[in-house]
Amino acid sequence: MRFLRIEALAGATLLCATIFALALSNSPWSEAFLSIWQTPLGLRIGDLALSRTLQHWINDGLMTLFFFVVALELKREMVLGELRNVRLAAFSFAAALGGMAVPAGLFLLVQGGSEAGHGWGVVMATDTAFVIGALAVLGPRIPLSLRLFLLSLAIFDDVGAILVLAIGYGGALHWPALALAAAGFAAVAIVARLGIRSIPLYFLIGGGIWLALDVSGIHPTLVGVILGLMTPARSWVSDIRLHAIFDRVVAYPPGEHWSGDTEGRQDLQRAGVAAREALSPIERLEMRLHPWVAFAIMPLFALANAGVSIVPAEFHRDLALAVFGGFVLGKPLGVVAFASFAVFLRLAVRPADLPWNMLAAGAMLTGIGFTMALFIAEMAFDDGLLTSAKLGILAASAVSAVVGLLALTLLTAPWGRRASAT
Repeated sequence: MRFLRIEALAGATLLCATIFALALSNSPWSEAFLSIWQTPLGLRIGDLALSRTLQHWINDGLMTLFFFVVALELKREMVLGELRNVRLAAFSFAAALGGMAVPAGLFLLVQGGSEAGHGWGVVMATDTAFVIGALAVLGPRIPLSLRLFLLSLAIFDDVGAILVLAIGYGGALHWPALALAAAGFAAVAIVARLGIRSIPLYFLIGGGIWLALDVSGIHPTLVGVILGLMTPARSWVSDIRLHAIFDRVVAYPPGEHWSGDTEGRQDLQRAGVAAREALSPIERLEMRLHPWVAFAIMPLFALANAGVSIVPAEFHRDLALAVFGGFVLGKPLGVVAFASFAVFLRLAVRPADLPWNMLAAGAMLTGIGFTMALFIAEMAFDDGLLTSAKLGILAASAVSAVVGLLALTLLTAPWGRRASAT
């Protein structure tokens, strides 16, 4: 539930950052604002140089942490949470698959033969923060099962989208660098197997893998997904061991047992370590990183990428309509159709307290594709097409949010609940 609360607040923060970016991009300060994100930043050591624009550092560097947190949440849900039930997980996975395949197919149907056809990946992902934030508007009227369904769907979506991004929008492969990245992942696995728990060490190795993948031609944000899925989901101190250690501390009578080099102080220190290690690495990392990702990295991403002229000098209507239709029509159709098909084939099971009409209404919110859509658009389109794609994304996200919230409001109103029950 902590994840849902943070995501709801993050949605509001992201919305404010987006409005601010749009306002500045259409103001007299537009040129100065947009030029900030093109400022070159980098390092030079002898003949070696690593330089990117500020926007690229945000999109390729900081967003790696975003995908890391997404992968942590996915693994936590699959090992410790709602997705432990394989058939419930299959229900969300099938819905996510439909929410990726149908919009991409619809986009290709409209734009497949044009220069914009390469951007089919733009319409595939749902924005987790905005969806959960939209649901938060209706509060407790929305069943928990719908929140968890849309959350897991959006997480599957994000992982699928980053795989599409890494494979479909990367450059030519550089095999030596790819081998170095694979060696880095192997090193992480070995270090974890040895029981080494130093988080800075893992981030140091992760940074090296990021550099190797960056050179390899595969988008480096894939590092976040893989390392997140590799993170252990089980704690290093069992409940039995934790209770035994605490029992030793509690057994001391009142008095000064904790000062000096005493056995009591050692037991107290051991209890502190045990309390920390009783949480799994996934849970500890998520608790530390999620607020930073939600309230710093994602708003910064919105500021760097949401800036677009509302009246562009060159507007590609067909591209904007293809993006709009992929999100507003393709996403909910794909989600409902694939989820229904999975249940019909008995591959998945629908939550008992989530009626189909409520699911269909919630599926309309999956057309909010802001973060990942902008992310892939930056990779897929040049400047001539990018503005039109962004306008399609923004319009689709706004319409999907309004239509989805309106449908859910009608369903959760007293008369809507009575109609649903009958």
